[in-house]
Parts: sequence; structure tokens; C-alpha cells
Amino acid sequence: MENVARLLKESWALVEERGERLAGHFYARLFLLDPELRKLFPVQMSGQRDRLLEAIVTAAQTVDDPETFDEYLRALGRDHRKYHVSADHYGTLGVALLDGLRTVAGDRWSLEYDQAWREAYASISARMLAGAEADVNPPFWHAEVLTHERLGPDTAVLTVRALQDPLPWQAGQYVSVEVPRHLPQTWRTYSVANAPNEENVLEFHVRTPAGGAGWVSGALVRRTRPGDLLRLAAPMGSMTLDPDSTRDILCVAGGVGLAPVKALVEELTRVNRTRWVHVFYGARRPDELYALPGLEELVTTYPWLSVTPSVSDDPDFAGEHGDLAEVVARYGPWTTHDCYVSGSAAMVRATLRALAADDVPPDHIRYDTFGTL
Repeated sequence: MENVARLLKESWALVEERGERLAGHFYARLFLLDPELRKLFPVQMSGQRDRLLEAIVTAAQTVDDPETFDEYLRALGRDHRKYHVSADHYGTLGVALLDGLRTVAGDRWSLEYDQAWREAYASISARMLAGAEADVNPPFWHAEVLTHERLGPDTAVLTVRALQDPLPWQAGQYVSVEVPRHLPQTWRTYSVANAPNEENVLEFHVRTPAGGAGWVSGALVRRTRPGDLLRLAAPMGSMTLDPDSTRDILCVAGGVGLAPVKALVEELTRVNRTRWVHVFYGARRPDELYALPGLEELVTTYPWLSVTPSVSDDPDFAGEHGDLAEVVARYGPWTTHDCYVSGSAAMVRATLRALAADDVPPDHIRYDTFGTL
């Protein structure tokens, strides 16, 4: 397996900078091999291409970590049930993937690389199929929008109720969301912003990027109303509480990255008695700290909770100033804490570097990044 992992990483380096070309060739080949598969994908494919490449990179990077590799791929197989992917489709996907890799790598591709990807894909597809076959839940849940609150021009908080069997998520996880009325077959992941509850109600914090990009987010912020129906796919993600840990907790949240942190704090209000919990909540401007009042209210009720707000672009703000990672570093050390980080890719990378410099053990850190789709 170590040799396969080395070959996968070497060969991925040949194509990594040409991801758009790889995705384009893969889908062209896939739909040529089986034109019926085109019906399973949205009309606009750019977001789907990003997810394909993310899955390939993750598989290549975790193939030498069997436990993580297995868990990720089984969850991916469960998630792909929402696309109505069947066992027969996996063989076609493998042929198209290898053809795309060979074509984009060109003369630098080798028989060794080819065999490594064949072996890896056989393992990938077996685990994904096993995850899909073992899942007793529906491929997706229909959900009704209960409330929708606009917070400025680009942000909304909405709650939805799953209408079928209970949706079994954990605090800190995310689900894929489809807005079938406006964007059928287009899915986007969002963290659930509340802990599980008997009412089967989920809360989402959604921000649509400037300039109108992000079709699903735009539809959820600007065009969704109470009473609308959404679809929610199986929960994924490992930014969850460690039930066996007694360490104190650091949570770092930027913008709508607060969503999973809010869910974790809500879960802790039910079970925590001994752990100090420190939440750092950052944004560019004070008006973007949309959930600060609710967090401050929790602080008055739970003495183990502290919240430190910070902004980077307003020197008159009464709280902390600077990039969020820098603020967190000033309050360290965090070496003995469980650390949860959620926000933009840039913020998460900066915070992970700060925690590494603080000698926080990697297995004490869990994180999620929020892209711009």
C-alpha cells in the first residue's frame, strides 16, 4: 500500500495544476461511454467538477491511512446515493477517470501509475459501494423551510424540518442541500448550525459570495421562502466532539463558519460539566458578527463558556483586532486543548499554522473549510 500511495501522489503531481482540463476530459469521456449518465448531473457542471477533483485528491492523500481512507469513502458512497448512482456506474467512472489521467499527464504517464490507479480505484469503488449498500437511510430527505431571516444583502439564517424519518446528524457535521425548485440536481454542502433535536429541525447559515457566484447559496439567501421544499443528503464530516476527551476546548470560527461551532456549543450545553470552552469569532467588520448577541447570551448562562469577538478591518471595534489566527495565537498556548476550526480556506490555513507553531498535536485538531460555490 505504501508503494501505491507513493505512485498515486507522484502521478497526481503531474496533473494537479491542470485540474480543469482533467475534469473536462473525464466528463466528456464519461458521457460518451454512457450518455444516460448525463441525466444524473446538473446542467451547470463547474461545481460538480470541483467535487470530483476534491474526491480524487482526498483519496490520493489518504490511501496510506487505511482508517481515514475507509471512513471517508464509505461516507462518500452514502452521499452519492442522492445522485442515483448504481453499482454498474462505478466501472464506467473508473474507465473515464483513468483515460482522463493518461491524457492530461501525456508522455510522463507510466504503466506503474496506471496500475496504481487501477488498484486504488478498485479499493475506492469497493468501499463506496459498501457504504452505499449498508446505508438504511433514504438517499435524501425532503425538508420544508420553516423560517428565513435575511442578515444584510448576502447572508441568511434559515431553519428547515426534515419531513421523512429523522435525519441522524451529529453536532459539527454538514449535509448537502439541493433547491429543486430553482436548481435541480445541483447540490452544495452546508454545516448544520444546531445540535440534533426531537423536532427534526436543522438550522443553516448561508452566505452568498460577492458578484453573484454561488448558485445554491444565492438561491437560499435571495429566493427561498418559508414553505419552500429543499432536499438534504446524508450527513458527513468528522468535526464532531470526542466523547472520550476531557480536554478543554478551543473553537475558532470565521463568518458563517460559526455554524458548526454553534452546533458544538449547543451540544456542550447539554453534556458539559468540567471543560472550559473558548470561542473566537471573527469577521472583517462588526456588522458581519451576526450571531454575536446569541453567543453572549449563552455566556451569561454557562460559566464554562467564553466568547472573544474580533474584526480585521475596523480599528474602532471594541473587541479584538487583527486576523483571527493572530488573535487566537495571542491568547495561547492551546497545546492541551481540543481545537475546532471553521471558516474560509485562508482563515483555516492560517489558524492551522498558528496551532502547529503552538505544538498542538494534529490529532487534537478538527476543521472544516467554507468555499465559494
